[in-house]
Amino acid sequence: MTKEELGTLILASERQFYATAKTILYSDHDCADAIQETIVKAFVKLPTLKKDAYAKTWLIRILINECYNILRKENRQELLKDRRKNCLNQTEETTDYSELYDTIHALKEKLQIPVVLYYMEDFSIKEIAQILHISEGAVQKRLARARREMKEELQKREAYI
Repeated sequence: MTKEELGTLILASERQFYATAKTILYSDHDCADAIQETIVKAFVKLPTLKKDAYAKTWLIRILINECYNILRKENRQELLKDRRKNCLNQTEETTDYSELYDTIHALKEKLQIPVVLYYMEDFSIKEIAQILHISEGAVQKRLARARREMKEELQKREAYI
């Protein structure tokens, strides 16, 4: 794959990058940082890409790793809930989807990414397994569990309305 082809793929995948980053990080600023680092690393490590067909999967994996790096560097594990509330109040776009993001964020971390990749980004189970370095069966189990937990969460919310 050439650098021009990689650039074209990155431009075509902007929305997917943002949605994936947003499931891990609450702040739009952090999402932008993770995406920028992903792009830099992708261009630097382009020679390590073995098959062009897996370029998008490779990019998503780099992005996920960058998102987790941001969380680790800033040691945000204890501050995430407070930061999320602040970000939801500051961003109109986020408030449009706040119920969806809240439901996804109510899931355990290992369930969040498969949900976004499968339902929002249209990756196949096989591709998700490759991205997360787990078996296809594990992806299916995580999706089933996530669906069940999201359904329960949404039913609780409806009961309060």
